[in-house]
Parts: sequence; structure tokens; C-alpha cells
Amino acid sequence: MKNSEIFQVMSILEKWSLKVETPIVTLYSNEQKPPFQILITTIISLRTKDEVTAIVSKKLFATFSSPEDFTNIEENKLAKLLYPAGFYKTKAKNIKKISAIIINQYKGIVPNDIDELLKLPGVGRKTANLVVTLGYNKPGICVDTHVHRITNRWGYIKTKKPDDTEFALRKKLPEQYWVDINNYLVAFGQNICRPISPFCSKCPLEQFCSKKNVETSR
Repeated sequence: MKNSEIFQVMSILEKWSLKVETPIVTLYSNEQKPPFQILITTIISLRTKDEVTAIVSKKLFATFSSPEDFTNIEENKLAKLLYPAGFYKTKAKNIKKISAIIINQYKGIVPNDIDELLKLPGVGRKTANLVVTLGYNKPGICVDTHVHRITNRWGYIKTKKPDDTEFALRKKLPEQYWVDINNYLVAFGQNICRPISPFCSKCPLEQFCSKKNVETSR
């Protein structure tokens, strides 16, 4: 992919994204949920399907919504509420720790800085970027497995790890697309540009894609 083609690619993705379901965390931001709920929803969503994240989050926030609420609930009870999200026991432990830290160190307010968010247990760069972009409307690039795979498959960048992809995109991707690229490519990666045997025959971006490391396609 040529650098100048990114404008066409993002325009096509914007139109394509209207045809599919919006990722759960993005839906929460569109509903103007507070940063704390976005943080907790993002943690729940890690290694968990969107439909499961939606069910668990709705059940959880029907009763608990603030850091204080989560510090007062027993860890075992919280774990049961998080089930069947992946690694629900570990997430329950981290959510309780995060809630206590936010209360004691940040006066009950979720940090709006990536470096500060990375100090919280269980929070990586993907989660931190989502919180600052969706919760505080600040620039950031959330790189998950889809963004990492697809931007490398395009030939737009050449990196080995998601963290490297984030920094490469920060240097190259126009800032106007920083937030949107994750919203678009999560759904695109789930439906079209899959890890194995992607649907190249019905891909609206095929003419721009270098198909790096694609051995078979449909």
C-alpha cells in the first residue's frame, strides 16, 4: 500500500463499517459512559467475545458503577458476576485492585494519561489507549490483534509486535484516523480480513492490499 492511499482506504472502511455491528467498547463511548465504566468494560472484553462482554457489562453495571462499589464487593462474588468472560477470576482480582488504586491515588478519578493508566494492574497499551480516546476524547491509537495484522498485511507498516505497530502508526497514520482505525479494523478483521484464509474475493480494499504473509484466501 502506498502512503497516499490511506485516505481512500479509511474512506472505504468508514462506509463499510456502517453495515456491521459496532464493537461493544465503542458503543459504550457513544452512549457517553464515564471513563471508569469504559475502563472496566475494556478489561472485561480482553480475550472475550463482544456478545459476552455486552451481557456481562450490562449485568455488572446494573448494580455497580463506581470504584467504591467495586472495592466493597467480595472478590469471589465479583468473579461470579464476570463469568463467562475469559479469565474472570483474574479480572475480578485486577478490577478490585484498580478500584482501590483509583480511590487512594487518583481521588476517585480514572487517569487520562496513558503512562499513568499503564501503572494499573492488568492494563496494557490497548486498554490505556481506549480509555484516553473513548473516555477523554484525547488522541491515541488502540492496537489489537486485528489492527496489528491488517496494517502489516496491507504493507502499510512492517512490525513484529502490537506495541511496535502502535508507535509505527503514530509516526505514519494521519492523526484524524487514530481513533477510527481500531473501530473499523476490529469489525473488518472479524468479518473479512481474518487471520487465516481471509475473504480477499469480497474485500473492498483488495486493490490497495499487498497481502503480506497471506498464504491462502477465499
